[in-house]
Order: sequence, then C-alpha cells, then structure tokens
Amino acid sequence: MSASETEIRDLLDYATTLAHEAGDITLKYFGGVVASDAKGDGTPVTIADREAEQLIRSRIERRFPEHSILGEEYGESNPGARVRWILDPIDATRSFMRGVPLYGVLIGIEIEDESTVGVAHFPPLQETVAAGRGLGCTWNERPCRVSEVDRIEDAVICTTDVERILSRPQGTGWRNLQQQCAFSRTWGDCYGHALVATGRIEAQVDPVMAPWDAGPFLTIVTEAGGTFTTLGGEATVHGGSGLSSCSGLHDTLLEFLHVG
Repeated sequence: MSASETEIRDLLDYATTLAHEAGDITLKYFGGVVASDAKGDGTPVTIADREAEQLIRSRIERRFPEHSILGEEYGESNPGARVRWILDPIDATRSFMRGVPLYGVLIGIEIEDESTVGVAHFPPLQETVAAGRGLGCTWNERPCRVSEVDRIEDAVICTTDVERILSRPQGTGWRNLQQQCAFSRTWGDCYGHALVATGRIEAQVDPVMAPWDAGPFLTIVTEAGGTFTTLGGEATVHGGSGLSSCSGLHDTLLEFLHVG
C-alpha cells in the first residue's frame, strides 16, 4: 500500500517532534569536552548518543509498534516492516564532543523501501531542515530551495574530511574540483547536506556514509529541488557514500568523482 499525503505529513510532523525532543537531550551534555567510548569500528559514542536514540526508539515503539527501527547505536528491530525509521541520534559526534555546534539529530523514514520523510535538526543552532515526499522542503518551517548555480567555477563545494577523501579513489577528482570551484570548505558531516538543501552551498561530498548518516537526505535534498546520490550515481541512502548538490551541477560533479 503506497503512502498517502496524510500519512506522510503525519510521519513528518511526528519525526520533527522526536528530533527536537532528542535534541534537547543532547543539549544537556553540550558545551564542553564530552567523554566517549570507542565502538567496534573505532568511532566514538557518548551517553548523549545513547540517551537520545533510546528516547526516539521508545516513542516510536509506543506509537507505531508495527514499524521497524534502524539506529546507529542499537541496530535494527522488527526488520521487514512496511515502514522503517532510520536514526542517527548525533551525527558528527566528534564535533559534539568538542562543543562545536555543527552536529545534528537525523531521522529518515522509508515506506516500502522508498525514502519518504527526512528531518535534520541542529540543536545548538536552532535549525531544522525537514521534508516529506511531495510536500517540499522547509528550513525552520519556511520553504527552502537549493542554489541555482550551474557552473563549477561559481560553486562552493564541501566535504567532511579532506584527508579522508584524498586517501580514497575519488581523491584526484576532489583535488581537481577544489582547483576549479569558487572555493571549498569542511562544513561537513550532516550540516553540509543541510547547507545544500537550503541553498547556502552547492555540493557536499561524502565518500563514506552509513544509512543513518544519509537517512534523511535523499528526501530533503530532492524535495528542495536538488539531487542526492551515491558517488556512483545511485539514488539511495544505503550505498555507502553520498553526494548532495543542486541539480544543475550533479552530473558534472559525478564526472569529476568517477572512478574506473
């Protein structure tokens, strides 16, 4: 059964509420150096990550017990459900741990395996970028659109970690992009994708993205008039990488970053 506009709107409203509630939890711990533990993959996790995801999970399980939940900290429950929530309670944990405000609470929702709802909430900045399929994209409840730039020479391009992308097969393409674009920065992790959706930069390049990192951005960027794909050009949040951009630049960016 396909999703109705009413269902999408209701899920978007509830996801936005949950993102704000989880964000309030993170703010209790934000503002200085926060202690962390190392996960199996070497990435850090804090008490705030765990508490925020637990809150979102408990709310979803109470209201939608038939839904599936895939979260960074606690894995997947009820796999195979028609509706799946994808959670990252704190994307950019390293920024959060250092008191840097460019971290976000990310919630994506898939219905029948199709990205349908996306919310990216940035608690210290009091910014929320949210979208539902067919409903457009908003930035603090006002409609937002991607940039209209269509020339690399006029574009601002971001990535999360320059050394990470330079060490990968796309490194040469990234360096060529840096040399030809207006300028590049590392306003990265989730905030870079939000910057694309709100028209403040033209592209965010992420060579490594887990589903919970990418979860909301296929819906958000698409509904803002842009394009989100893997670096191989596939429109999915499950492809292991991500490229958000205004649509007029996307194919050109993929050509720069093509490996093969």
